[in-house]
Amino acid sequence: MRQGKPIASTLEHLVFLPASAGRTFPTIIGMHGRGADENDLASALLALEIPDLVLVTPRAPFAFPYGGYAWYNLAEEGVPNPETLQTSVGLVQKFVDEVKAAYPVDPKRIILLGFSQGTMMAYATALSNPSMFRGIAALSGYVPYRSRLPLQPSNLAGFPVFISHGLNDTVIPVQYGREAAKLLADAGANVTYREYPMGHEIGEQTIRDLKQWLLKVLRLS
Repeated sequence: MRQGKPIASTLEHLVFLPASAGRTFPTIIGMHGRGADENDLASALLALEIPDLVLVTPRAPFAFPYGGYAWYNLAEEGVPNPETLQTSVGLVQKFVDEVKAAYPVDPKRIILLGFSQGTMMAYATALSNPSMFRGIAALSGYVPYRSRLPLQPSNLAGFPVFISHGLNDTVIPVQYGREAAKLLADAGANVTYREYPMGHEIGEQTIRDLKQWLLKVLRLS
């Protein structure tokens, strides 16, 4: 895998491309948490060690006052500001179209992945238009059902979702991950849910379990 030259697009980003060429590839679009940037998830995604993937890590559009970037402001603790969230959802949807046009992306095998605030973005974007994506990987987040977005959790029959959460997470408590798993499973999604003895982070076991899920969902094994 090699780092590619990013196109001029709606969102600043990094892109990593397979060594081979001449065909399209499954793709992961990984969205960072609040206060980070496009570099934050690159090492975790590369640690998956799946060679035939396109990896794209966009930067959130709003500067965070304490450094880095954010996908949206908070209306109150745990509740996204609807206007900024809706703006970011629109930007991500446009960015996905740009990525599909510019890179060797298989449009039927795009996984939207997020960590922390990026997970809320992954849920908000994919659940607004599930047909755009092959699945969601949601690491340490929650479903922003109080966002006033037109989410479609009733239209998820068999839709693959990987959810992971730390039992000792003090930023977004594990109960939020459990609620998301139940909400989506009740809506018919094919949910893989994992908990780990860790905090608000992506651990080595998370990477191993996520890799196995990806290989199965993207038909790479």
